Amino acid sequence: MTLADPTPSTAGFAGSTASPRLFEKHSPVTGASLGQFPIADSEAVDAAVARARAAFPGWRDTPLAVRLEALNRGRQVLLEHADDYARKIAADTGKPIFEALMFEIAVVPLFLDHYLKRAPKVLARRKVSTPLAMAGKSGYIEHFPRGVVGIIAPWNFPFQLAVLPVISALIGGNTVVLKPSEVTPIAGEVVADFFRRLGLPPGVVEVVGGDGSTGAALTRANVDMLFFTGSVATGRKVAAAAAERPIPCELELGGKDVFIVCADANLERAAEAAVYGSMGNCGQACVSVERAMVVDSVHDRFIELVKRKLEKIKVGGPDENADMGPMTFAKQLQTVERHVESARQAGAKVLTGGQRLARAGLFYPPTLLTDIRPDMDIYREETFGPVLPVIRVRDEEEAIRLANASEFGLVGSVWTQDLEKGLRIASRLESGQVMVNDVYSSVGHPGLPFGGVRSSGIGRYHGDEGLLSFMNVKAILVDRGKADYDPIWYPYNNKLASAFEVFRGVAGKKLGSVIRGFLGLRKASIDGHDGK
Repeated sequence: MTLADPTPSTAGFAGSTASPRLFEKHSPVTGASLGQFPIADSEAVDAAVARARAAFPGWRDTPLAVRLEALNRGRQVLLEHADDYARKIAADTGKPIFEALMFEIAVVPLFLDHYLKRAPKVLARRKVSTPLAMAGKSGYIEHFPRGVVGIIAPWNFPFQLAVLPVISALIGGNTVVLKPSEVTPIAGEVVADFFRRLGLPPGVVEVVGGDGSTGAALTRANVDMLFFTGSVATGRKVAAAAAERPIPCELELGGKDVFIVCADANLERAAEAAVYGSMGNCGQACVSVERAMVVDSVHDRFIELVKRKLEKIKVGGPDENADMGPMTFAKQLQTVERHVESARQAGAKVLTGGQRLARAGLFYPPTLLTDIRPDMDIYREETFGPVLPVIRVRDEEEAIRLANASEFGLVGSVWTQDLEKGLRIASRLESGQVMVNDVYSSVGHPGLPFGGVRSSGIGRYHGDEGLLSFMNVKAILVDRGKADYDPIWYPYNNKLASAFEVFRGVAGKKLGSVIRGFLGLRKASIDGHDGK
């Protein structure tokens, strides 16, 4: 396949073949309209999938080195357009431009660097050891692409969480149909522009904009795999659609991430991290700190430090040099308000924040809650907003027990100056990722797999596992083919005693018995064939 020049095409979002339905986007900062955007219908989705299907053989057969070279052009695209992209993402989501640059855009070249080094090794054919009982044969494992991958991206990190899975799928030779979130359609256009500028062959990446009906159409379309990032409720629908086919699906869903503060923690660092980990991106991250479990002996001091730091956070829009922006999605703000109010009515104390700010847009202040109990919604359900609930625990054992008694299991962190203890606690937490004395960083480490257990999802991406998630696995066995037949093939006459000898040798790990047994099988085979 000949790759196109690295210049943008004029193609945009796939829309309806007739006049498309439109939806309106409003600014989370001011509430003003930011424009109308088309909704791709099922016919448009099917057409996009067909184009990706037609492009698949050529992209699959393009050498890996050439695919990597094409994707590595993204580094230059981002260098040239990062400022424009960051400002558009910030306007669409309301997040500070700093966050749009650092947590949406800057992570992409980091992952590109990692995959440029790792992909040739991870995707290469690998020889595996062969047992003595299969002497003369060789075993290999290799991978091949699944085909057309349907990817449905979320609104909280609409650039990063669209671009990285698409890149991972493309490296392996898949083609992709991407559906960005309708909550952040401007960021979706940024993603489409980024992939256009890579000069990939037509059909390798198709972007279909629209609402929930568009995403539902993609789950029903003729794709070979589904990759979904979003809510648990929608993830269950995606899994059900995949099961109907059946095709593989990967689900990156919600979290109720635990933050365990031990008695010997560096409280200054832990308090800074709790504030950052719960308020970054306005708390709208599956890796946000949502349950801070603090050992009784340091609880009050921790609360004092956190409250003081929370009250220093500047809230405002992208042009106000703020630390924290508004929430992005009005419906999610309603969930935050419901959780805080129901906790308050159930006896929780609101030490700071707790009410929507009296200004235009979707602004909610940094909020700190104490006296949280496990029966409260804010303890059990994902809040996904700028709220830090703190739970007082007797000791680390109680914290571990409470942390694991959850529907979710995505990310956790442990705060202690005893690193061996931190590792022991990390090993006991039932979650996909755990950090010791850090927050957020594990999800940005390109070598670490990311994903959860239970309702936090199925599968992994990032790391080597993130490449292999988009690949089928093939086992290959090779025999030198010199003999006319194998000793275990027909006829079976006079072979049973030797077969038991082989069995006893294998089960008892007795090399001599294995050898004697196979010599007996070989002799019986020769005698059987000579007699025909």
